Amino acid sequence: MRFNKLFASMVLVGASLSGNGWAETFQPFEVTDIQVQGLQRVALGAALLTIPVKVGDTVDELKLQQAIKSLYASTNFEHIEVRRDGGVLVVTVKERPTISSVTFEGNKDIKDEQLQESLDGSGVKVGESLDRTMLAGIEKSLQDFYYGVGKYGAKVEAEVVNLPRNRVELKFNFTEGLAAEIKQINVVGNKVITDAELIGMLELKDYVAWWDLFGERRYQKQKLQADLETVKTFYHNRGYIRFDVTSTQVAMTPDRKGLYITINVDEGEKYTVKDVNLTGDLMGREKVMKAILPIKAGDTYNGADVTFAEEMYGKYLGRFGYAYPEVKTYPEINDETKEVSLTVSIQPGKRVYVRNINFSGNQVTKDEVLRRELRQMEGAWLNSAQVEQSKARLNRLGFFETVDTETLQVPGTDDLVDIDFKVKEQPSGSFNAGVGYGTESGMSLQFGVQQSNFLGTGNQAGINLNTNKYSKNVNLSFTDPYFTKDGVSLGGSIYWNEFDAHEANLERYQNSSYGIALNSGFPINEYNRINGGVGFRHNTISEISAYEQALRFYDIYRDADHPDSDLAFNNFELNLGWSRSTLNRGTFPSDGSSQRLSTKVTIPGSDLQYFKADFDTSFYFPLSRNHKWVVLTKARLGYGNGYGQFNDNDQILPFWENYYSGGSSSLRGFKSNSVGPRSFYLSRGLEPCTPDATGDGCYLPGDPNQVQVNDGRSIGGNAIATASFEVIVPTPFLDEAYSNSVRTSFFFDAGNVWDTEFDYDSYKYLPAHEFDKLADYSDASRIRASAGMSVQWLSPMGPMVFSLAWPVKEYEDDETEIFSFNIGKTF
Repeated sequence: MRFNKLFASMVLVGASLSGNGWAETFQPFEVTDIQVQGLQRVALGAALLTIPVKVGDTVDELKLQQAIKSLYASTNFEHIEVRRDGGVLVVTVKERPTISSVTFEGNKDIKDEQLQESLDGSGVKVGESLDRTMLAGIEKSLQDFYYGVGKYGAKVEAEVVNLPRNRVELKFNFTEGLAAEIKQINVVGNKVITDAELIGMLELKDYVAWWDLFGERRYQKQKLQADLETVKTFYHNRGYIRFDVTSTQVAMTPDRKGLYITINVDEGEKYTVKDVNLTGDLMGREKVMKAILPIKAGDTYNGADVTFAEEMYGKYLGRFGYAYPEVKTYPEINDETKEVSLTVSIQPGKRVYVRNINFSGNQVTKDEVLRRELRQMEGAWLNSAQVEQSKARLNRLGFFETVDTETLQVPGTDDLVDIDFKVKEQPSGSFNAGVGYGTESGMSLQFGVQQSNFLGTGNQAGINLNTNKYSKNVNLSFTDPYFTKDGVSLGGSIYWNEFDAHEANLERYQNSSYGIALNSGFPINEYNRINGGVGFRHNTISEISAYEQALRFYDIYRDADHPDSDLAFNNFELNLGWSRSTLNRGTFPSDGSSQRLSTKVTIPGSDLQYFKADFDTSFYFPLSRNHKWVVLTKARLGYGNGYGQFNDNDQILPFWENYYSGGSSSLRGFKSNSVGPRSFYLSRGLEPCTPDATGDGCYLPGDPNQVQVNDGRSIGGNAIATASFEVIVPTPFLDEAYSNSVRTSFFFDAGNVWDTEFDYDSYKYLPAHEFDKLADYSDASRIRASAGMSVQWLSPMGPMVFSLAWPVKEYEDDETEIFSFNIGKTF
């Protein structure tokens, strides 16, 4: 390009001199003045500075040529002429036009943004001058790009539209044509690995099944290069250190619509590791470094193991402040013995200290909330493990969609760095407000705010008000997770609730309750925490249906003198729990595990004496390095019962404290809270069973052989066991930017809810045809199971869960549903 400009300037100089008759008779002259004509955008001073001639200089033909070269080199002009008018040197120029706009037409495979970015690198953008000599080169480079993706019929044409005031509009017209398809891929020279196995690992395909809607046979040069590296890595990881791709041929069919790809390889022989030696500055830790080395003498050579060893030593040194160690492996290959001697050179470099830790991206969350989660301190040496631990703790907060770290060396120093934590905030709570109507809930009013990061302080606060035809409740809660600087939390809640079970399509009872609770948490170490609390709860139970399980509770606590009066209970509760978490994120984790054990017991002397214990556990196993594919296993166990006696009767778990299962968060495929024991009534005709005068059993007048068993609704049980196996997969059709806010998975759920206090045999006195209607609700083996797909979305209004599930194992009286939807909770 530069040679062409130089040649053009020489021709113009010769032409201008020849045109004035100077080529034969040119005589040097003294310049008395310099005039530049034709300037519009370029300032006169800038042009004169470019000309290597001043007033008073004596110029000859060589100096004039140099002046024109210098003007062209300024890139401001596309045509230059010089002439002499006495002692005046007159320079006439035509400026390069200014680019007013750049447009693209006909491009589908390449976005406008990509094209403009490519042009910016060539200096072709709005506001800059246009160098017409570059257009042909740009056309060719864009056309070569299309060739690289297999579109060999593509054409690119640049069109310049002249506008007033020496401006131009630059248009690029694209004719993309059809992409050439790969007809066949051949591998030549392989003996150990079959053609099918090698071709199967390539991203380029010469065959796509009819059902593969997203597969394609398009050729792309970049993909071919990546595929060759994949094959090379595959062989190197299996000991074939001499493997080489000797050549590749891409042949086009005569109609330019098809391609044949041939890959020639030389597999070589399999090599083993003879020995591994560590050299360099081992900092007195040679024994430890040798012990953690993943490569041993006699192993088959594996390139991935070598890379892993280098990364491992780098991270190990990073724990001691050596942020920029040099770890390189030098192989010495013996082709006769087919052995490789590895020498790992370790140079820790200089120990690095942290000057400042900075945060960005936290628009709402205060810096102090982030800083208190850090384990890497300012002023201490850089510890890579503590940086990663700090990152994990920030992720576990659940406030951020992503957390990234960058270590930047302080300019002018070799032992100081700054650490930048870049976070992307996500909704850390939920909000709901509105008026609605439903066939089950009737007219409803809702208002609620639940924030895990209240006003950016990291505190948890919530207020919820809800009223519909079966429930009215108000709940206020607040928790400060750092009540002390050591991480001791303190919180509490106040609540009031009225619940009409009959209106909620459950067995009839009314429950009016209010209470207050205080809780606190104490960290044991980085991953374990103990929580405890106390509370008071008042319950008023009325209008209890006379189903068998409720009568069992009613018979213990009813007032014999006033059998129709309400039941009221004042209970003081103690809570104690333990939690452990190594999850890499608080929301949508992809690695680590979580366990939680919680217990609740009413204090002796309370109106009701009972306890409940729950254990939840989950494990995340990433299947890929980018954590796009993850296996999740989780389980829940729960049990509750009464303790002590009341009026010579053993106390039992109140039925409103029962466990339930089914719905979008457990045993998907079954209706919410429908799995487990169901109520049943004993009656003769339409006459319900009523307690007898002594409170023992049930009095039914008439012939006992005419007793009927009528099924009721779900009532829950005092024991629960559920488990899930889930495979988390990338969400199809979703932009990468939303991968951390949407999660798709395929699952298998199983579990049961049962009543350990249900005495199935005590009803054998019933007529056989009626007894057969009963199920043994104390049987823990009545397992339900389902399978399906779930999509979870962290929407701006709160988390949403959509599930499609089909029951795999169910019982006759189970209520199932294929689709379920939930707002406000992820799992």
